[in-house]
Amino acid sequence: MIRLTALAFVALAAPAFADTLATGAEITAAISGNTVQGSMTASGAYTEFYAADGTIKGQGYGGTWMVEGDAMCFDYGEGKDCWGVRIDGEAVTWVQDGKDGGTGTIVAGNPNNF
Repeated sequence: MIRLTALAFVALAAPAFADTLATGAEITAAISGNTVQGSMTASGAYTEFYAADGTIKGQGYGGTWMVEGDAMCFDYGEGKDCWGVRIDGEAVTWVQDGKDGGTGTIVAGNPNNF
């Protein structure tokens, strides 16, 4: 009986872990020096390299990124825009105001040579 109760607790708790936002340290460890490619609900497909020096390099554009608290912030010259991040292996989900706004996949390094 105790095992069944423990398993039921784990099964109910598991989805909560999948929805947990990453900490600032986890974001930096996963993103810095790597590329993320995916799609944003508002703006469509993207592929960006996030250099360790805080620069963003994309096809024909750039910007800066930084981690503030437990959020990743982006500035493409129009002001800072910060997002919570869920990370599951190589999968990234960008979260703002409690809503998913995009997804991506982390790719090691800068394979596009941006």
